[in-house]
Amino acid sequence: MKLILCGGGWAEKTVVPNKIFESLIEPHKPILYIPQARDRDPAGYITCKTWLLGEFKDIKHGEIDTVESLSEVSHKNLSDYAAIFIGGGNTFKLLKELKESGAFNKIQEHINNNGLVYGCSAGAIIFGKDINACLYADPNLVELKDTSSFNSAFGFSLAAHYTNKNAERTQLATDFLTEYSHKEPVIALPEEDSLYINGDTVEVIGTRPYYVFNQGNRTQFEPNVKYKTDEFIGTVKAV
Repeated sequence: MKLILCGGGWAEKTVVPNKIFESLIEPHKPILYIPQARDRDPAGYITCKTWLLGEFKDIKHGEIDTVESLSEVSHKNLSDYAAIFIGGGNTFKLLKELKESGAFNKIQEHINNNGLVYGCSAGAIIFGKDINACLYADPNLVELKDTSSFNSAFGFSLAAHYTNKNAERTQLATDFLTEYSHKEPVIALPEEDSLYINGDTVEVIGTRPYYVFNQGNRTQFEPNVKYKTDEFIGTVKAV
């Protein structure tokens, strides 16, 4: 399993994860871009593709193949791609469309076969246990009932943009996640950090502290410490 799960940053905030991404991809292969967390413009997702090309301007990569409808994914051979990039937007919209189109199972199979996925914001949150962890910031406008997600983060749910908003919104997030963590633990990432999972190693890479909420407690951790999977789980759950 190879995942880069970004807390929602862009430009200078993602220089390091972008370089790690570059080191993992085959530059002659295309990248499959899934922007469906956002609403589709009448002209398609061309503006999203332009944004991603700007984000990746300093790394070597293949063509960007932008998905216009998630039903396309079920008919693609994902091994033809260097990686999948899943962008931000509304997490509930994204997960609903992934499940209804059949793309969810296709991506799960890709992950199980050691395929690489880079998720940002909503595109990262869906790899936690349950996306209800982001309800404090993301409304469930699509009335998604089954909010369970890929559960690729060892039983943790994920939150993004944590501590990047103003004091009032950060306190709102803290209060919500403190209560929510009685259901399951949550890793809350700032925009400057990414959870990087590569086989049996785990590291939060970035420049600011990240936080783990568990059983009503919040604990701060510093990034750039590499763990074995079992060591990471034991460390961050022991709060």
